[in-house]
Amino acid sequence: MTCRVLLVGAGEVGQKHLAVLTVMPGVAACAVADPVPPAALPPGAAYFTSWRSALDAAVFDLVVVAAPPGTALTAARAAALTGAVVIVEKPATTDPAALAYQSGDERIFVGFQPHFAPGLAALLAQPPAIARAEVLLAVRRDPDYFRGWRRAYATAGGVLHQQAIHGLALALRLMPGRLEAVTAEANHRRHLADSEDRITAELHLAGGQVLAVDARVDYDGPPCHELVLHLADGRRLEVRGRNLEAGLGDPAKAPTHELLRQQMYAAVLATVGGGSVHPCLFPLTALRRPLEVIDRVYREARVAGRAHAAAL
Repeated sequence: MTCRVLLVGAGEVGQKHLAVLTVMPGVAACAVADPVPPAALPPGAAYFTSWRSALDAAVFDLVVVAAPPGTALTAARAAALTGAVVIVEKPATTDPAALAYQSGDERIFVGFQPHFAPGLAALLAQPPAIARAEVLLAVRRDPDYFRGWRRAYATAGGVLHQQAIHGLALALRLMPGRLEAVTAEANHRRHLADSEDRITAELHLAGGQVLAVDARVDYDGPPCHELVLHLADGRRLEVRGRNLEAGLGDPAKAPTHELLRQQMYAAVLATVGGGSVHPCLFPLTALRRPLEVIDRVYREARVAGRAHAAAL
């Protein structure tokens, strides 16, 4: 049986989804919805200027939502109510309260494909006792990146929403304790947008667990996004890679992001037939906690420099 897929949002991220969906066996990218026509459509695919008109016109098994935050959540929930299973790009929204449960949310999963990296399925299925964890992000984002919806905090959020959320969400899945205290600093030295250049934070969770975050988008060295776990028994585990893709394995043998996306789609499609939820899938309902943590970090952070949108 061929899985009928609708892609909502054919921009930079949507094109990455489309490149994988069009080569997966048993999958047909039947339609693309975006206000701006994409340069090319998959053979036989229909084009719609809005996700509403696409959902009205046909029935889909899987809907992939790669639209900006806010729009993404609305589209994902509408698609889920049609009976489709949905993958929505992070962060879906920057407002934690918007993630209060609604009917159909159990059919929506967040597109954290790095969570399918080697070794993480077993880690998520049986999380170890963790004393301390560190989320490390170091990349370079220059003015062109901050055009459009990424420019304003109200629509895009900050570094923790856009960049470090893969590692932060993974760490919080493994560390379920209540957040008790936050110490943080946000630096806005370059003033390229409302978002900060760097944020550092130390989060104290119930039971004495500590989660440290150092995330920056002004780094000139090799990019990386990693999670270091210091276990209660003294062991140390490292989830490594440019974006966690090596998992617990050898970085030199890390799977491509295309392969990780395929694994994520396959896990989501298994739920279409009533299969069990793969441990690496991230339910939309689980996203509220990371967004609440991120929101508190920003509310309590000491600000170094004054954030403003640059005239790009």
